Amino acid sequence: MKTILLVPTGEGVGLTSACLGLIYALECQGIKAGFLKPFSQEAQAKTEDRTAALYQHLFKDETVEPIDFETLTQRLNQGENDELLEDAVRFHRQIAKKHELIIVEGLVPTSRDPFAAEINTALAKALDAKVVIVSNANINQATTSAEKVESLLRQYGGVSCGRMSGVLFMRTKGLSEESAQIPVTLDPSLRLVDETQSFVAQIQKTHAHIGSKDLPVIGLVPFSNTLSVPRISDLASHIQASWINRGDANQRRVLHSSLIASNIEYELNKFVAGELIISASDRIDVLLASSLASSNGIPLAGLVLTEHHQPNNDVLNFCQSAIKLGLPILHTPLSTFETSQRLANFGNEIPVDDTERAEQVTRFVSSHIHPDWLTSLINGTHQQRLSPSAFRHELVQKSIAAKKRIVLPEGDEPRTIQAAAICQSRGIAQCILLAKPEAVVEVAKARGIELPNDLEIIDPDLIRDNYVAKMVELRKGKINDLQAKEQLQDTVVLGTMMLALDQVDGLVSGAVHTTANTVRPAFQLIKTAPDYSLVSSVFFMLLPDEVYVYGDCAINPDPNAEQLAEIAIQSADSAKAFGIDPRIAMISYSTGTSGAGAEVEKVAEATRIAKERRPDLLIDGPLQYDAASVESVGRSKAPDSKVAGRANVFIFPDLNTGNTTYKAVQRSANVVSVGPMLQGLNKPVNDLSRGALVDDIVFTIALTAIQAEQQSA
Repeated sequence: MKTILLVPTGEGVGLTSACLGLIYALECQGIKAGFLKPFSQEAQAKTEDRTAALYQHLFKDETVEPIDFETLTQRLNQGENDELLEDAVRFHRQIAKKHELIIVEGLVPTSRDPFAAEINTALAKALDAKVVIVSNANINQATTSAEKVESLLRQYGGVSCGRMSGVLFMRTKGLSEESAQIPVTLDPSLRLVDETQSFVAQIQKTHAHIGSKDLPVIGLVPFSNTLSVPRISDLASHIQASWINRGDANQRRVLHSSLIASNIEYELNKFVAGELIISASDRIDVLLASSLASSNGIPLAGLVLTEHHQPNNDVLNFCQSAIKLGLPILHTPLSTFETSQRLANFGNEIPVDDTERAEQVTRFVSSHIHPDWLTSLINGTHQQRLSPSAFRHELVQKSIAAKKRIVLPEGDEPRTIQAAAICQSRGIAQCILLAKPEAVVEVAKARGIELPNDLEIIDPDLIRDNYVAKMVELRKGKINDLQAKEQLQDTVVLGTMMLALDQVDGLVSGAVHTTANTVRPAFQLIKTAPDYSLVSSVFFMLLPDEVYVYGDCAINPDPNAEQLAEIAIQSADSAKAFGIDPRIAMISYSTGTSGAGAEVEKVAEATRIAKERRPDLLIDGPLQYDAASVESVGRSKAPDSKVAGRANVFIFPDLNTGNTTYKAVQRSANVVSVGPMLQGLNKPVNDLSRGALVDDIVFTIALTAIQAEQQSA
């Protein structure tokens, strides 16, 4: 799946035209691209989004309805940025079902919407998208044009961030009139090869990377008066006007506008084709002159009468010939000056119903996009990254599909109750709280938590005795009835017995219990899976750009080479289960053969064993952390490695290193970590941090449900 996000440097750059033109250019290359606009900026509530509507009309394809502007701003004000990005991922996945390449329209930064740039940056990461910067330009002002691009580029970390795909210059001024001719069909001969090369050469005098292979200029689209002009019908609401005669308002376009203020004999030169005449409504001479011009075959764009009142019927009767010829006439209560000001500030956006202009603009833009760039986009490979937003989305969707029963032994703990209520209401899992029902109800009432009707609450005192005999049988020779009954007082042990007997599919605990309290009963009653000799753990580290898997950071203090290889294999399989294509780095304090010592040799041997057992996996080591995660360092220290600089699964040599690293990254980089998730058990049991937030518990329940589905497959 390839995704291209188009982000504008500011208002009025032609973002919609750029999106539609790129989609058309791809279609002419035989690629049916999908289109996504996650968030609408239409200010009026329940207004159809322009780009989405035009895309559906032009390409006869469906897209999703974007989140409306009012909802967007409300949720941003409530701090729901992550949830909005998860919605964007959900939309993206819907479109991805039918398309292998998706064009995404970003938000336009305005004085009203200062958050747009931040959302666009987050959107690029959430959708793992390549970015095309869309900006306007002036051939005679290369440095100014470059600085607009540079300002936006800095928000993404510069060219070196690896996300940049190119720059598309729209509405470029300073070119000859011939360059703005409108093609009847896609016409690649219109592409301004020499002009583009010359313009890029000027830019590179001050900004060498713009136009380089790392940030190519993918098109130079001239400004076109014909394509940038609105119809007279588009202007009416903008100037608060009502129609005296609508006429051909949907066909006539406003090439220029003229304010008639002096004696009419000095203004007659303004009555030309495509002109919008603006005058006070008491200027009957202007109305009559407009009528006469129309009768003489001059197709004026229209006439706007301002202030006062509309002309009376006797005057309009004199203008019947012009009215019959379709001259649009409007009246606005605004002053002549106010009307002129508003028209001067009218945007160039294509209205939803102006399909003729949309078709022309689409062909025009696509004719100017570099075909070599299109070919590289279509044929180029892209290393897939699973973003945190995509990870959370996939987590929820897979757990909903799994439909598993998850027992929560800490059933009266407030965060656990709230998490269970969320999971139950969203269908993430069927949750079972082990607690006194009245205690749960009391906590829910105090915290304002609405308990779903189908949420199961089981009183441990009512079921405990049912498990005594079974527990003695499972731990034959190690405990008697009395000891079993005593251990079953612990709800974690009770929940683990329910799991051992297949009455539930998974267990989550640890909000108030230690890791040992959660894990020990699992070791005793669930035991390890047939393919494994040990239990280990992974954390899913939700870094800004990508989700990493860290193992083992919670269970094994000092694994030997065999055990470390097994942890690597378990972690790779866990990564796969959650949509991550594993590239596994065996971490050490030295890379390759650069260092020596028992610890390095252990990692090298573990790498050899893991490769031998699972030749299907990409595994390399020993690798230092920077050599594993930073592309430039990886190329330098391990140039032949397929993992170095690209790793997403990190296997640490011991618990000391793993736990320290995960906590350092989590706290220093303010990264969300999901886990620890235990792996290697016959059935899924997962531990929580005692400082876990409600969201942490929700995601751990979802993880557990997916594990259960994987193990039952």
